[in-house]
Amino acid sequence: MNRSTHDFVAIGVGPFNLGLAALAAPIPELDGVFLDQRPCFDWHPGMMLPGTHLQVPFMADLVSLADPTSPYSYLNYLKETDRLYRFYIREDFYPLRAEFNAYCQWVTARLPNVHFGERVTGVEYRGGLYHVTSAGAAGETVRTARRLVLGTGTEPQVPASCRGLPASGGLACHSAQYLDRKKQLQASGSITIVGSGQSAAEIYFDLLQEQDSHGYELTWVTRSDRFFPLEYAKLTLELTSPEYVDYFHALPAGTRGRLNAGQKNLYKGINESLINAIYDLLYARSLTAPPRTRLLTNSSVEAAEYDPAAGLHRLTLHHTEQDRTYQLDSAAVVLATGYGYREPDFLAGIGHRIRRGPDGRFEVARNYSTGVEPGEIFVQNAELHTHGFATPDLGMAAYRNSCIIRELLGWEYYPVERRIAFQEFGAPVPAPAEVAL
Repeated sequence: MNRSTHDFVAIGVGPFNLGLAALAAPIPELDGVFLDQRPCFDWHPGMMLPGTHLQVPFMADLVSLADPTSPYSYLNYLKETDRLYRFYIREDFYPLRAEFNAYCQWVTARLPNVHFGERVTGVEYRGGLYHVTSAGAAGETVRTARRLVLGTGTEPQVPASCRGLPASGGLACHSAQYLDRKKQLQASGSITIVGSGQSAAEIYFDLLQEQDSHGYELTWVTRSDRFFPLEYAKLTLELTSPEYVDYFHALPAGTRGRLNAGQKNLYKGINESLINAIYDLLYARSLTAPPRTRLLTNSSVEAAEYDPAAGLHRLTLHHTEQDRTYQLDSAAVVLATGYGYREPDFLAGIGHRIRRGPDGRFEVARNYSTGVEPGEIFVQNAELHTHGFATPDLGMAAYRNSCIIRELLGWEYYPVERRIAFQEFGAPVPAPAEVAL
């Protein structure tokens, strides 16, 4: 059994904790180790469709918005892999998703303190230190640290009405498994996609392009009232700012919840270019015959079951605006229903060290900590309910990591920008002369 002590242990290595590892690397006063149970870094492999790209520009890489001179920047990756001029000539700020994944793998190969193939099996708090036990190829390892950073990320989320489908014996899967199941899906007579965001749109477009080669019927169902675009206006982008996070975090919990529910088009919408490409393809198909596809809006899935005798999934749908229920049969179903945060089991051993709100969720302070002691446990992408829709935004990751590093060190290594927005989000505070006597 190996033992070592660190300033912090970070659990889970997605883009957010990988960015923390890259930004912490040049700081001699900071010693951290990063653990992930997967065999290697691989970002959403089931959705690595050809030609798909990020919804944020390349500057939203792991480090640049905190340190533009970092050797772990996307531009330096392009330079070291002889792709910088090709990227320049391409004149597109949005990296291909496959290339962003390759970039992250390139960074992991240069960070000796990032360990894959190590599954954290338990965490305890004793003697003022966290004891993190992990199992890997070398056996069991226990590491001690003063602090933790939780970056286990989100997991595929399936609505309660559909949870029985993947295990029903039929052909139903979450979008996270799309590429693994694509050939099976295309061999069926009909495919239904459930969902309203970017993943649903990418899968629909991918299947629509190849529909004539396979002959399946294709349906896209969303509970939203439309297939809405991601809102990307510049003043709207100011909501991904430190000032807006300050404003949002200070609001009452109920107000924050209502805002999150109404802001989905700010982070869950579809690229406008993809919506246009889908329409253009449907238009071209309609020149010779009506397209063999349906797009159904305002329709939520109330129940779903699989009939093995017929080889069909029966979806019971409710049209919210007309208040009508109807049924849809489909040989295959893809649930592009997003991702949600699930607390890892190993937190059971340190439940007494975590602050929680009345609803049982993490009570996350403005500095992204949730421990009973300030700056003791930090979270990555688990604070949507306290910090707002900027939480999963890659463009805010370097900012959040700069804040976490400041708390870990006790001083500011990377200058943290505090004001970037032109607009004001709260009511103006009266100047001293305006205060009534």
